[in-house]
Amino acid sequence: MMEQRLLTLCLIASFMGLLLPLGEAIWLKLPPSEIKCVSEEIQHNVMVTGNYNVIFEDQTNDVPAINARLTSPFGNIIREVENVTDDQFEFKTTKTGSYILCFWMYDNRDVVANINLDWKVGISTRDWDSVSKHEKLEGVELGLWKNELIVDYIHETMLRLRSREAEMRMVSETTNTRVAMFSIMSLGMCVMVSAVQLWNLRRYFEKKRII
Repeated sequence: MMEQRLLTLCLIASFMGLLLPLGEAIWLKLPPSEIKCVSEEIQHNVMVTGNYNVIFEDQTNDVPAINARLTSPFGNIIREVENVTDDQFEFKTTKTGSYILCFWMYDNRDVVANINLDWKVGISTRDWDSVSKHEKLEGVELGLWKNELIVDYIHETMLRLRSREAEMRMVSETTNTRVAMFSIMSLGMCVMVSAVQLWNLRRYFEKKRII
């Protein structure tokens, strides 16, 4: 019975590993005098790696150079390069938020450059060959360890989503409470203004001896 449960867990982990995005390859067309940016929402303390290269279809001319800037959620520059045709980056996030990578042409050449970007986050940044040699894992053991890491990643993601859901629910409840209080205050103000108007009308009619 225990072996059957273990086998079921391994199959589920393997299936989730197939569904889990281990990397993101992006193809960008960069026209002259334009800026193209790629952003991704990443949690704190997560490893991020990436590399990109310019692909130019016109073989008769040189490959156009580009500039690139990688910024944190608060606008701090993580990496910035100029006049390159390929580059790579690696860093660990310190804050949760959108990390943005922007490209633009280095000069004013009237050409369109194609950029091939390989962006990896979290588990996908691991070098499994080096890990297997260092940990002396092979075959099934390495596969089980991968599945364990994937399950841990999925579990952390679920906990993070639950935490964000709780935060959003708290914000929603707070907003509803404030809206209700504002509605009650508005209704009270309307009642007070109406009472003052009635009192003024009564005094006016009494002075004019209408009533």
